[in-house]
Amino acid sequence: MSSQRPYASPLREQAAARTRALILQRATELFADRGYGRVTVADIASAAGVSSKTVFASVGSKGDILDRIVDQGVNASGYEQAMKEVLAPRTPEAVLKALARGTRRGNEGQFVVHEAIRKALPAHEKGEALWERSTAAYRDALHATARHLHTLTPPPVYSVEETADLLWFWFGPTGWRTLVVENGWSWDRAEEVLYRTAVATLH
Repeated sequence: MSSQRPYASPLREQAAARTRALILQRATELFADRGYGRVTVADIASAAGVSSKTVFASVGSKGDILDRIVDQGVNASGYEQAMKEVLAPRTPEAVLKALARGTRRGNEGQFVVHEAIRKALPAHEKGEALWERSTAAYRDALHATARHLHTLTPPPVYSVEETADLLWFWFGPTGWRTLVVENGWSWDRAEEVLYRTAVATLH
């Protein structure tokens, strides 16, 4: 007896993908604006113009949505290309300039995603694990940068681990947010000052 495979319409799949993307976009915006704990699935459905049932069917629960936002943020950060640009130069100043430029692009471009994740941490039952997952690749990239800086002349005056910690302090998401959001600096000014601070402190 032959078994028929269910027919999957490409148009239907494309429409479903667009719906998922819209739901995730609206959820990200709501989480960033109000905070994860103050947003319901019904709120997300209303913002996306769909039913709550469609939200659950397309992307799952609110926790599932946040997990997808984290994964999207990591994939869309562009850190792999940025790291190619950071690890290519052979002078400390050029490395740090590329790092300032690359982390600025990532933080500016993914600002709403970062805000959505940051505001979710206090209300999420696994907030610490969520933060670690969302920043793991970022931290690894800064550790790689620290190791690279120690192969150049002159090397940093701190150990590799301390150098990585300082790079996280300056160029991690909290450093950018402190200057741009909390203190109203422009992204250009923050990039320039963080770069100059790193050069002056490490060498």
